[in-house]
Amino acid sequence: MTNSRLGLSGRLAALFVGSKLTPLIIIACLLLGLFAVLLTPREEEPQIVVPMVDVWLPFPGASAKVVEEQLTKPIERKLSEIRSVEYVYSISRPGGALIIVRFYVGEPMEQSLVDLYDKLMSNQDLLPPGASPFQVKPRDVNDVPIVTLTLSSERYTDFQLRQLGDQVLEDAKKVTGTAGGFVVGGRGRELRVQIDPPRLKAYGLTPLRVASVIQGENLSLPTGRFESRNESFLVETGRFIRSKEDLEGLVVGVNDQRPVYLRQVAAVTDGPTEATSYVWHGEGVRRASLVKREAQEGSRETLHEERFTQESPAVTVAVAKQAGTNAVTIARGVIRKVEEMKGTLIPADVQVTVTRDYGETADEKANELLWHLLIAVVAVVVFLGLTLGLRPAFVVSIAIPLTLALTLFISMLIGYSINRVTLFALIFSIGILVDDAIVLVENTYRHLTLRLRPHREASLFAVDEVGNPTILATLTVIAALLPMAFVSGLMGPYMRPIPVNASIAMFVSLLVAFIVIPWFCQVCYRPGVHMAGVEHDSLEGSRTYRL
Repeated sequence: MTNSRLGLSGRLAALFVGSKLTPLIIIACLLLGLFAVLLTPREEEPQIVVPMVDVWLPFPGASAKVVEEQLTKPIERKLSEIRSVEYVYSISRPGGALIIVRFYVGEPMEQSLVDLYDKLMSNQDLLPPGASPFQVKPRDVNDVPIVTLTLSSERYTDFQLRQLGDQVLEDAKKVTGTAGGFVVGGRGRELRVQIDPPRLKAYGLTPLRVASVIQGENLSLPTGRFESRNESFLVETGRFIRSKEDLEGLVVGVNDQRPVYLRQVAAVTDGPTEATSYVWHGEGVRRASLVKREAQEGSRETLHEERFTQESPAVTVAVAKQAGTNAVTIARGVIRKVEEMKGTLIPADVQVTVTRDYGETADEKANELLWHLLIAVVAVVVFLGLTLGLRPAFVVSIAIPLTLALTLFISMLIGYSINRVTLFALIFSIGILVDDAIVLVENTYRHLTLRLRPHREASLFAVDEVGNPTILATLTVIAALLPMAFVSGLMGPYMRPIPVNASIAMFVSLLVAFIVIPWFCQVCYRPGVHMAGVEHDSLEGSRTYRL
């Protein structure tokens, strides 16, 4: 049979059945799969893009009713006009309003922010007199921390632990791939000014005057530069307030041609702020003691148990990751960075406890699913060995790792991570992705058993004979799966990796069946190798096998 008489599947098989590139293609596919497994980001769940933005509209001095009528409602109506906005929520309270804008699932965050800013900037005339400029803060799924570390100690106070937590967070964010972070618990540092009203009145000053001076003095501005000896010097005026002494030395007014310092009209304290959140860390301790009880029948000993909790003040340092990065490697990097701080930045009597490690849980679940994937592959191979025989089962089983390797690589190029949904799609498709290979191997075996054509010609004819039905069956399965990829709402992006990865696996399995399986049949069923039911003692190239 000449190549001109073969169909699409037969011609494709003829190109690779005797080519020396075929084994190189097989090796390359396996290496690409290994590359994808090692470099694809690992996460527990698919990352769904749901742009959400908090818009804070300050309105000092206004009641909640005034804020709602004059500020919230007009801005709400304008933000609802944005085409990509799905919901708008608002909270009106004394002093301002918080508007939460949620865009449709899948909308790009950058374009959503551009549309929001454009709408706000073009409607600033709707802000009532006395309202301050708006503040916009985007919210994203990557704001959720992947690592939380709790610092606790019986020696240090929550104020000291908070300062230590701020330093640990600053150093931990130096790890490549980290994003935002925050510290929960403890009390931060605060310079508090307690004004003495009689003294303030005696010097002819007002609280607003003192506040404006403090705000204006806590500033450093460039005022010029000068050249000297081939060097350029930048001149700055003002300074930032760093200590209690700096604040007490501020000149807040003039009385009788003498400067009035802040320490003369107010008491300045440098200490912790008021507590807004609490973190306590402790572990249960069980004590056991023998209690001797006297009874009429004699004495007996019973085991008495007590359980109590020993707690100490603590702070929690939370670190998030950037979008599209590997949670496993970033979490390990943050924990390793904190371990390096022990004994230097972190004192020896401060206990560091990892209270959340998203990278570890994501890696465990991904490895567990990969293990289940391997079990499924072995189960399919064993079943094929029992039904088709050892040699046909080996040929068919080659299609499984090649298909999975290429599917994982293409999935990585698309942007999917390794998570429970993408791996479930591969486990789900294992049973159907070997169908094409089974059909081709069985048909090839049948033609070799009939002994009507030479070895190579029989293999190509077998592929061409079932090629069109195999293509049609594969496309039918893909057509049944792909509509799931267009489901809207939150479940759409969450479940989309299943139809996409399963469809990719089916298409790749079709290519593997037409390109790799005929080549393996030539290797495993080559003339001179014993195969039950087939005689190979005839000369290659004859029209029929000898009976």
